[in-house]
Amino acid sequence: MNAEIISSNQMYKGWGTLTEYVFRYQRFDGEISEISREVYDRGHAAGVLLHNPINDKVILVRQFRPPALINGHNPYIIEAVAGLLDGDMPDVCARREALEEAGVVVIELEFVSAAYALCSSVTEILFMYIGTYDECDRRSGGGLANEGEDIQVVEMKLDDAYGMVLRGEIVDMKTIILLQALMLKRIGLGTAETHE
Repeated sequence: MNAEIISSNQMYKGWGTLTEYVFRYQRFDGEISEISREVYDRGHAAGVLLHNPINDKVILVRQFRPPALINGHNPYIIEAVAGLLDGDMPDVCARREALEEAGVVVIELEFVSAAYALCSSVTEILFMYIGTYDECDRRSGGGLANEGEDIQVVEMKLDDAYGMVLRGEIVDMKTIILLQALMLKRIGLGTAETHE
């Protein structure tokens, strides 16, 4: 199967870059077709679900998210810690964001998956991890003031967090994936490898 970019036109550059592309690709029936799509690029990111295996608690963060408000939903989304790579390796980014947003020094970091957040129109690949911590590894969190971050740190039992997923109270996709991964790990189905 063949696919290529025919042309590109940058439409907007701000927090991210919106570009209109024309693609030529081979359809599954063998025909050649062209389509035009707007694609949003803001770089790749890493997210980490923080878990204390001693008391089986997780740390999540709550932030204001404009798209939820636009859709008429509660814009204060509860989610796993995450941030743009900003030139770092994904595991380094995950540890950095855990400290900046949640005030947690990660003990061990387990890779879960790398996936497109929205492959139809966004270039971002999200690297997802589960990170362990204990009470001795807590610092002050809340994000970076110079980046305009306003983050509330939320610690709760893993079962309570998973219950929020089942009730539709946690709606962030990476957080749902990571909580499910941790639940699978709990019952012995997780196969993540440790990244030191």
